[in-house]
Amino acid sequence: MATGKTAQASILVTGVAGFIGFHVAMKLLERGEKVIGLDNVNDYYDVRLKRARLAKLKPFKQFTFTKTDLANRVKTQKIFATQPITKVVHLAAQAGVRYSLVNPHAYTDSNIEGFLNVLEGCRRAKVQHLVYASSSSVYGGNTQMPFSTHDNVDHPVSLYAASKKANELMAHSYAHLYRIPCTGLRFFTVYGPWGRPDMALFIFTKAILEGKPIEVYNQGKMRRDFTYIDDIVEGVIRTLDHPARPNRAWSGDKPDPGTSSAPARIYNIGNHQPVELLRFIEVLEETIGKKAKKKLLPIQPGDVPATYADIDDLSRDVGFKPATSIEAGIPRFVQWYREFYKA
Repeated sequence: MATGKTAQASILVTGVAGFIGFHVAMKLLERGEKVIGLDNVNDYYDVRLKRARLAKLKPFKQFTFTKTDLANRVKTQKIFATQPITKVVHLAAQAGVRYSLVNPHAYTDSNIEGFLNVLEGCRRAKVQHLVYASSSSVYGGNTQMPFSTHDNVDHPVSLYAASKKANELMAHSYAHLYRIPCTGLRFFTVYGPWGRPDMALFIFTKAILEGKPIEVYNQGKMRRDFTYIDDIVEGVIRTLDHPARPNRAWSGDKPDPGTSSAPARIYNIGNHQPVELLRFIEVLEETIGKKAKKKLLPIQPGDVPATYADIDDLSRDVGFKPATSIEAGIPRFVQWYREFYKA
């Protein structure tokens, strides 16, 4: 073997053109990490926004981007085989509860087949840690608040939620069989600058600025654990730096869903302060300086009336402390929106 300078170990960030993936990659690059970004840049929402995010990352010399679909087994294997990948932040997925009602196969292609290809890549590359995106949607029919990772989550109410629960099970099996440290993060309603156009804050801001009505489901009686993007990124990277370890006290007689005898963990990552949707809209109205025209509607299939994260485990294990209220976070989003769209 030729001697010489060893290639710097890389962190693979999938879904890097996406909302959370972009912010995570940016933070990793700013602290000097070498990042391989992967995304299929699909048209689920405005491709121009995805390209604009990528354009912000490309000036970093430590960043390389590959456009590919994780469901493509050969191409995904090649990425792991040709790059010195030591850690993976897997954020690529087909997102959205409502879209899963009209295009279910997009979820099996991306969230099941794509995730399996990532797991296989991690196994072959012997990665040190896989951190992957799960979702608060997995709590489905659960009504006991706050949602705890130590509770059973076997009653999903959307295919999207079922696909995320499947990811947790798949990751656990690989952690058990191949001792790959795997950590799943159940995200709770993430918002902030560069956010997704299919999310409530983006939709509401656009409509209010254009003088159009906003659709408010469940008559506005929704509560969400809105979590600001900077807090999410801090939590993701802290988790990445703390590979999952087996719980030595885990027992098959009374199995704890949140931990394992394998190096597999599940955490909630949320603001731990659920907010009424009508209050969320109120803060947005105050920020924009204009009242919203509200169209009150019944709850949609697949939606849940409330989410609320128990984050004690993540706070204890990695020091996660969300610090951004909606009163601080919403104005930052609106400022970004006005600048980006010249609104």
